[in-house]
Amino acid sequence: MHKGEVRSGIDYKVVDGVALFTVSNPPVNALSHAVRVDLEKNLKLAAEDETVKAIVLTGQGRGFIAGADIREFKKPPQPPHLNELISGLEDNGKIVIAAIHGAALGGGLEMALGCHYRIAHPKSLLGLPEVNLGILPGAGGTQRLPRLVGLEKALGMITTGRPIKANDALACGLIDQISEGDDMAAAGIAFAKSLISEGKKPRAVSALPAPADDPELFATWEKKVARSARGQKSPVLCVESIKNVTQMPFEQGLKRERELFLQLKNDEQHSALSYAFFSDRALGRLPELEGVKAREIQTVGVIGGGTMGAGIATSAVMNGLIVTLIEQNEDALDKAFGRISKNFAAAVKRGKMSQERADKLLSKSLHMSADLNDLANVDVVVEAVFEKLEVKQEVFGRLDKICKQGAVLATNTSYLDVNKIADVTSRPQDVIGLHFFSPAHVMKLLEIVIADKTAPEVTATGFKLAKIMKKVAVRAGVCDGFIGNRILTKYRAAAEEVVLAGATPFEVDAAIKGFGFPMGTFEVSDLAGIDIGYMTRQRRASTRDKRERVYSYSDRLYEQGWYGQKTGKGFYIYEAGTHKGVPNPEVNKIVEAERKERGIIPRKFSAEEIIDRYMAAMINEAAKVLEDGIALRPLDVDMTLLYGYGFPRWRGGPLHYADHVGLPKILARIEEYAKDYEYFWQPSKLLKKLVDEGKTFSSLNDLAK
Repeated sequence: MHKGEVRSGIDYKVVDGVALFTVSNPPVNALSHAVRVDLEKNLKLAAEDETVKAIVLTGQGRGFIAGADIREFKKPPQPPHLNELISGLEDNGKIVIAAIHGAALGGGLEMALGCHYRIAHPKSLLGLPEVNLGILPGAGGTQRLPRLVGLEKALGMITTGRPIKANDALACGLIDQISEGDDMAAAGIAFAKSLISEGKKPRAVSALPAPADDPELFATWEKKVARSARGQKSPVLCVESIKNVTQMPFEQGLKRERELFLQLKNDEQHSALSYAFFSDRALGRLPELEGVKAREIQTVGVIGGGTMGAGIATSAVMNGLIVTLIEQNEDALDKAFGRISKNFAAAVKRGKMSQERADKLLSKSLHMSADLNDLANVDVVVEAVFEKLEVKQEVFGRLDKICKQGAVLATNTSYLDVNKIADVTSRPQDVIGLHFFSPAHVMKLLEIVIADKTAPEVTATGFKLAKIMKKVAVRAGVCDGFIGNRILTKYRAAAEEVVLAGATPFEVDAAIKGFGFPMGTFEVSDLAGIDIGYMTRQRRASTRDKRERVYSYSDRLYEQGWYGQKTGKGFYIYEAGTHKGVPNPEVNKIVEAERKERGIIPRKFSAEEIIDRYMAAMINEAAKVLEDGIALRPLDVDMTLLYGYGFPRWRGGPLHYADHVGLPKILARIEEYAKDYEYFWQPSKLLKKLVDEGKTFSSLNDLAK
């Protein structure tokens, strides 16, 4: 071991007849091979020591045990295996107590379930999040947890992966006591000594009676999970494994759990979800930010109180920032405050915060003004006005004169050239794009758009703001639409092409949802507003290449005043107050009329062919985004599509999906489609290069750190 290196393992000592096992594997006490080896050794030591009457298992530093060691994810498993160690804890003959603080997740909670008693700090979090990696708890979690907390609670925890707090854990029987002290080792020893004095015996969870079968409950959960999983296998198999608790002896259920675990672990979905997990961690690791210090952020100005501006203000205030929102007049300010208040009311209703906290934040941290000069001393300004270059340039020209030196001036533009916005100021180094996604207080993605002259510390400040506001930040370069909307334009065009060739918009949407997206392309169009798409097409008309095919059926809907959900009618028809529509029968008539005008003889499309074209367009444009340096790495593209556009996480993102399908196959499809429409289906040079060299998109990532 090198000087200064922290040893990973178990610190062992005996205190008043209690063996204290302290897991030491910073920063989260993951169950590495070294920890497991030490645990096995120390279990033997404690078993052989007649003075030891009980064992307390706890964690060093910030938490108990936060699960498996991610550094060992891709390595072959080495003994001792976790399920064997848990059995060793349970059957060692002496009372074992888990003293939990911080996080007890995944294998950490399974380890605690192998103990006979559990106490926890009030701020502890306990959960089994394996489903989020495309697997299920493989060391007894699905068999022990239902015996302790019941079927309903176990189903909720395991199929969603969401952790619960200590008070909830106590109420459902997952833990035996909440400790008020911060020293969990001392609390565990005191609890152990009280059990010894009371003559308590080991109480194995595996020996508890299994809950009775409940066919109606399982039928409800099977239907619920199948609907929410949208093709992801692990939640469905979690239900199956929990169901086995009611139908099999413990050891048989444990064996079947392990079989299901290995089945999922060897599946592509686990590979895709693991890739997404590591990509999340890699997003902020950018060479340009190494050693760069972000600027101070305490106060934020938001210009514009529409849906987007109100959402940005809501998110900033909820996350502890002082916000000044600017609108043109008192009437507009009242409407903006109403939108923000509504957002807070929804958070209270969902249990995200108390009414008292909501009232305090709205009264103390949100200031409304019609005077742009009130932004003179804010740290960051986010402009969210009408999506027109001249309007935004006028705002930034004024901000340049008003804002203090060192303030970050950000535009929330979805498509426009950030360089042209920065150029109207005397400090282009302070200008950046912060493209929030609507609704901004809900959507996690934030594209951080770096203009030509953006200073590194301003980029770092953008990432810092994202962290404060709990956003997933992706670095993007300047182009029309940046990463996400640029790619969206292409796969949306591919969907429109398929419709004109013979499919209905509703068949296209069904195929896309069958692939795993929460919404189809034309449903998204209705949600965003058909008027928005129309204005975007109008903006691009003057620069459009003559070879590009332009489909007019969406414009016909706009001309009818059918803007989508906001008017109750678009591609779908919506009843008042609902967001779920039924197909608009007039749409097919409009499409058929355009086909006749163009002399197109429609043909049938299978769902598979629709998806092949849709994904080929997405992947090809994503590769061009990489070619142009708009995204630095494939993972940046994949995370953008996962968090901002509903791409199914269990498929990893479009470029991970392309690697899985095979780049030669993707390229061959594009070249085949190009025979009919060469301009649109021009293969990416990067894609061709990777195919020629036998490489994958993942070879361009660095996930090793």
